[in-house]
Amino acid sequence: MAALFEPFTLKDVTLRNRIAVPPMCQYLAEDGFTNQWHEAHYQSLARGGAGLVIVEATAVSPEGRISPNCLGIWSEEHVSGLRSVAQRIKDQGAVAGIQIAHAGRKASANRPWEGDDHILPTDEKGWQPIGPSAVAFGEHLPVTPTEVTKADIERVKGDFVNGAKRAREAGFEWLELHFAHGYLAQSFFSRHANKRTDEYGGDAKGRARFLLETLSAVREEWPQNLPLTVRFGVIEYDGEDEQTLNESIELIKQFKEIGADFVNVSVNFNIPKASIPWGPAFLAPIAERVRNEAAIPVATAWGVDTPELANETIEKQQLDLVMVGRMHLTNPHWTYYAAKKLGVEKPSWVLPAPYAHWLERYAPSDER
Repeated sequence: MAALFEPFTLKDVTLRNRIAVPPMCQYLAEDGFTNQWHEAHYQSLARGGAGLVIVEATAVSPEGRISPNCLGIWSEEHVSGLRSVAQRIKDQGAVAGIQIAHAGRKASANRPWEGDDHILPTDEKGWQPIGPSAVAFGEHLPVTPTEVTKADIERVKGDFVNGAKRAREAGFEWLELHFAHGYLAQSFFSRHANKRTDEYGGDAKGRARFLLETLSAVREEWPQNLPLTVRFGVIEYDGEDEQTLNESIELIKQFKEIGADFVNVSVNFNIPKASIPWGPAFLAPIAERVRNEAAIPVATAWGVDTPELANETIEKQQLDLVMVGRMHLTNPHWTYYAAKKLGVEKPSWVLPAPYAHWLERYAPSDER
């Protein structure tokens, strides 16, 4: 069997293969609540055969939303809808995961197709973003965030803990903390965004404090037998890559000591202009280094778009899981397609009979 289709076990959770659908924001919620779109969307992705489906960035507080239309998990009222989404994923044989997040200085933005720019706090839809320092991201997100106080820090850590508790109440079995992409946690660790002079700033130890304390607090709440994972930006592509990567790997070692089980390796995105070498699986060698030096299982979600390349990253032990995002939007049955491409026998096991019968009986159009 192709390595991509081997099961993967982490704690008490076993994925039916090494394919995962990463969090992809839909920007279609109202007041943080799920609706029919989310139920149909996630059920469709799970039905396609992926081993793990992670629900999009779900805000731990209203101020933590990327946009006014992001999902939320800041109240008990959100649990019922999220429970329905989790159950629909599990009903299709996938493990249900969720990413909980705080957007920090990138919050209060329009949806991407509406400009992807800051909604000014004076607008009826917008609010004042917060960050580790009063440093704006820039360009399309020019609003200067309010520098958080220590009381704010304690409040946000509590929001993450409560979010984790509600995620478990909703039935999710895989929790991912969003410590990437220039959002609040990542910006604390960034030399570009964090100019603090107290114990939450300065050197790498100070800049890491918020992330470590938040992870530790969540570890106390999240069940020990279920995967606690982190999506973490490890490189900025700003000309200081080796220093940033070394600091990131050392921090990931501390994540592991606290109780993190897995890292979804990503880019930092703390500055609007970075020389990112976009290309097929461009982060796989970086993730491999994290995997080897921090001795922790890893995934990445950037540019692993073909079955052959996805399988290769698993075979070469660069990745433990492959996060396939946009290709699942193109084809929710990408896992079935990958199985056929890699010569996996009887891949119809990943599909319900009304799909499997016809897809097995008739070759895909590109193979006729």
